Amino acid sequence: MNTYRAAQVDTANGSFQVVEREIPRPGPRHVRIAVEACGICHSDAVFVGAGMPGVRFPLVPGHEAAGRIEELGEGAEENTWNVGDRVTVGWFGGSCGHCVPCRQGDFIVCDNLKIPGLTYDGGFAETMIAPIDALARIPDALTASDAGPMACAGVTAYNGLRRSAARPGDLVAVLGIGGLGHLGVQYAVAMGFETVAIARGEEKAEFARQLGAHHYVNSTGATPVAEALRSLGGAKVVLATAGSSDAIAATVDGLTHRGELVVIGVSPDPLGISPLQLIMPGRTVRGHPSGTAQDVQDTMAFSALHGIRPMVEALPLAEADGAYQKMLSGAARFRMVLTTD
Repeated sequence: MNTYRAAQVDTANGSFQVVEREIPRPGPRHVRIAVEACGICHSDAVFVGAGMPGVRFPLVPGHEAAGRIEELGEGAEENTWNVGDRVTVGWFGGSCGHCVPCRQGDFIVCDNLKIPGLTYDGGFAETMIAPIDALARIPDALTASDAGPMACAGVTAYNGLRRSAARPGDLVAVLGIGGLGHLGVQYAVAMGFETVAIARGEEKAEFARQLGAHHYVNSTGATPVAEALRSLGGAKVVLATAGSSDAIAATVDGLTHRGELVVIGVSPDPLGISPLQLIMPGRTVRGHPSGTAQDVQDTMAFSALHGIRPMVEALPLAEADGAYQKMLSGAARFRMVLTTD
């Protein structure tokens, strides 16, 4: 066969259509990947809705892709990649190598960051082309449906915690236990933190305990979140995965002295935090991007070692539109994944 199937949208906020395309050849230092699974991330809605500069239609999103290399472009062999290797491609879809952040070795904040689904066609397809610096090797213990979400949701939560100010034994709170947060709680426990899960409603308390959380705070309860955290001694770190600026800001006074708010949940609204909340106790607020291909590889290795897996609902590529709409509505628990089986 010389064609493959891809799920694309033809206009901003359009419906997904599965179309046949001609199989492309990888260029220099690129590979062609037979996609087996691809997670659907909330960030895909930014591209589908033309919410970022440079979006072009028709658009094939997908930056949580996992599969096998099926063709090497010129120069790809130099980096020990082989046909049949299991790989993921995440939000980090490659870097330019010549901007100031790249020259400093900080590739994830590259001025010209390549993002699958924006810079080039993503993983909502049976085949995709990706540069070799975007590839992360999948450990044998993880399935493609496990590995795909690790390339964005997983690495963002994992990196956000391992690069935070927290050390084993510290109190760490994870705000939100959805697509990012349910992984964040598992990582926090495995890293040796005294872990607090924060979510809406008492009905989520049991789920938080199943994830390993030592404490649960109902953000809609009678006790304000910050007060609940202070009653536990104050959080050294809050990993804010919820996409609500109000909910994020409500945790700040629950940080201990020199505490750190690590923001990975996306919201367009400003954070309602005053300088006084930060200056006197020496608190910091930090935004955190996802991670490079090596970070993704580290995330998967840690996950395999500790038995950490994303909770996914898999649907075939032919049902891409329904799967995307389920993600968009918030009904997905916790990651929709498209498969090409």
